[in-house]
Order: sequence, then structure tokens, then C-alpha cells
Amino acid sequence: MTETRSPAPPLFSVEPGERPSLLGRRCADCGYVSFPPHDFGCEACGALPARTEPTVLAGAGVLRSFATVHRHSGPGIAAPFVVGEIELDAGPMVRCVIEGETALRIGDRMRALACSIPASADREAKVEVRFEKAAEVDR
Repeated sequence: MTETRSPAPPLFSVEPGERPSLLGRRCADCGYVSFPPHDFGCEACGALPARTEPTVLAGAGVLRSFATVHRHSGPGIAAPFVVGEIELDAGPMVRCVIEGETALRIGDRMRALACSIPASADREAKVEVRFEKAAEVDR
């Protein structure tokens, strides 16, 4: 059986039976939240790296833009598929693949889900975070 791996450095955590949480950083000086996490200080106020700390971000937000990709030659995903920009409730904007065949509208509530990407001849199996439109009961 092929081992499944997460991205390095870690971008998210997934507890069994739970939705993924994204791993970011928060500035102790100005409160700015960044994703993906990095160790070069605050992008907003310039605080030194020691003034930023790891923070867990809920995988929920609002759809701000999206597009359907009709031609794609990269491995791991077949066209057509949808990519979008989600403004997380904690502030940062993330770009991601959107799962599901649901009609999308700007302003839709979105939620993260962990997707297992199977191994192929040219890559190993992995888990990645994608987003889906939140059900009405999640809103």
C-alpha cells in the first residue's frame, strides 16, 4: 500500500471525523493573520518573526471569485474543474480547488474538506484541502 503524505511545511491538520483546520500565523503586534504560514515576520506591520505565532484557522469563509478551468495539463486533476478564492473568516484569502457540482455564486459560504488524492505512476498519494459550498444547515 502506498503511503499518503501531507504537504511540507504543514498547511493544515485533520482530526479523524473532523473538517480540516488551516495552519497560519498571527502577529502579536497588529493581529494580522497570514496563510500560508511563514517565518519572515509580519507582512502588515513589519514585526520581526519572533512576534508572530502559529494559529489555527477554521476552514470556513466566503467565496469571493471563481473560474472553471477547461484545459489543464498538470497531473492530479482532470479538467474541467473549478478554482476559487475564499476569504476565510479569520481574514486571509486562499486559492483552492472547489469540489462538487453545485451552482456557485459570489458570497456563498464555503467550508474546507480533506480530499485523498490517489497515487499514480508519476506521484505518490497525498491529502489536500479543497473547499465546497456549505450546506444551508452549516450557515
